[in-house]
Amino acid sequence: MPGSVQETSEKIDLKALDTLIDLTLSADLDQRGDITTQCAGLTGLVTARIEARAEGVFAGKLVLPRLLERTAPKVKLNRTSLIRDSQRLHPGQIVAKIVGPIEQILTAERTVLNFLQRLCGVATTTHRFVEAVADSDARIYDTRKTLPGWRDLDKYAVRCGGGCNHRIGLYDAILAKDNHLAVVSPENLPDFLRQLIDRARHLNPPPTFICIEADNLLMLERMLPVEGIDIILLDNFTTEQMCKAVEVRNKAGLLGKVELEASGGINMANIHATAQTGVERISVGALTHSSLIIDMAIEIDQE
Repeated sequence: MPGSVQETSEKIDLKALDTLIDLTLSADLDQRGDITTQCAGLTGLVTARIEARAEGVFAGKLVLPRLLERTAPKVKLNRTSLIRDSQRLHPGQIVAKIVGPIEQILTAERTVLNFLQRLCGVATTTHRFVEAVADSDARIYDTRKTLPGWRDLDKYAVRCGGGCNHRIGLYDAILAKDNHLAVVSPENLPDFLRQLIDRARHLNPPPTFICIEADNLLMLERMLPVEGIDIILLDNFTTEQMCKAVEVRNKAGLLGKVELEASGGINMANIHATAQTGVERISVGALTHSSLIIDMAIEIDQE
């Protein structure tokens, strides 16, 4: 249901996650390791807790076990203490409890927190946008504006926040944008799109969807008669133009057949008005390119 937040049980790409963890450890440890912990000479088993320091939405249940396995292999996660994805966070809330050698916990601390803080930040931002359109049928989608190497994790966090994933990359869906159409004359646009769609239908596997960007209402009107378009992206339309676009699409008898997606300049100030226009989809780059982290900490319990 649009606007709801549900725990995600989907898998993530562990190979990609391992690559990120390895890069992070390489930057942190180089060839010498954690020289502060080494010189402190601390040893022995301790218990610790991962705590939230701010309000937010949790994302990381699928990631934390692997993080600990790779960064602190002798540290054990108390799985019954690990909260679920999409759960609301509050300051002081225990996210998970761990036990293991103090030296491994100290060395892994920042890597673990960096991953969790960003994931929770993206989930929290997404949830705020989802909540803002809860009184409409519009769905919130992410974009490809993700950190290099973080595509899979960022999109996982969006799902934890109640949002939806757009295309994953350039390989899985057709999205013809303004620069694809820049050399096509307006009168030739329908034929160009029919040829594009025909080629797309012969791909193996076929694209998950076919989306075409419209810069104005006239382009939209030229696209609507072309069969095979799943989504028309309304790029930088005003809310008035979006309302008109919905009206034109509906009058063409394509409600339920061609979805309309608002894109460009979407923020918390205009998201509700955008959803009220009747568009089915709203893509928001800010979910992944502008989310602030959710502050978290690892606290070692005092004996």
